[in-house]
Amino acid sequence: MGQTPSKAEQPASMTASSASKCPIDHSTAPAAAAAPKPAQCPIEHTPPPKAAQCPVDHGSVNPSNQMPDLSQAPAQNQTIALPTERTESSIPRDQGSKWEYPSPQQFYNALVRKGWETPEEHIETMVHIHNFLNEEAWEEVKKWESRHGGDDDIQLTRFKGRPGELSPKARFWLLAGWLLPSRFNTEPPFDRHDWIIRRPKTGEEVRYVIDYYSAPPQPDGSPVFSLDVRPALDSLGSVKDRIAVATEEVWASLRDDKKPPSSH
Repeated sequence: MGQTPSKAEQPASMTASSASKCPIDHSTAPAAAAAPKPAQCPIEHTPPPKAAQCPVDHGSVNPSNQMPDLSQAPAQNQTIALPTERTESSIPRDQGSKWEYPSPQQFYNALVRKGWETPEEHIETMVHIHNFLNEEAWEEVKKWESRHGGDDDIQLTRFKGRPGELSPKARFWLLAGWLLPSRFNTEPPFDRHDWIIRRPKTGEEVRYVIDYYSAPPQPDGSPVFSLDVRPALDSLGSVKDRIAVATEEVWASLRDDKKPPSSH
């Protein structure tokens, strides 16, 4: 399918760059580019469960708009003013609206609430990375959905953060990393989301699993992330899609290996 991180094989890496968006229906329910040097991911990428998750509380949702109740008021002991404007994502919520990202002030309040010490001057960059990752995740979902001819019409109805819950595929890659550490990543994903998308033409809902990984930074210190996006094995259609993409990628890899080296 030519996907970047959402391959049926090991997820591909990507550097955080410029983009902005994320569906924040935190009730229920990851291609890369370089981020500014001071960019720091809000996630502690070490295994401890407390930090291995998105700072936004996915369980605190206002039932009237299906958005998290995030305060726009400055946090106690906050020393600089943070923007309260929210950025609209490219991700359709329904036929008439799109999801919005939390403002830098809301993002900072979420970090403070979780007890994470974060330099206030880096919050806007961190929000930029957060939004970028979710925009890339949506692009990967659209690649999968293009197999059904409906990538322009799909909507993200809801999603659920599941930090600390390893998907079966993530467990498989951890085992591979334990057996062959020189070849495979030995770090678990720092976060997981399950996204439920709707295909308006048929009314069908499909669950996607997104594993968020960190990777070694670039030489200039820019952070690198990878996303593994794929439909969950909840239906025969999703199973067929996963098998088809895996087969296509294997054949593409074999064709590349057989190509004669270019001469100069």
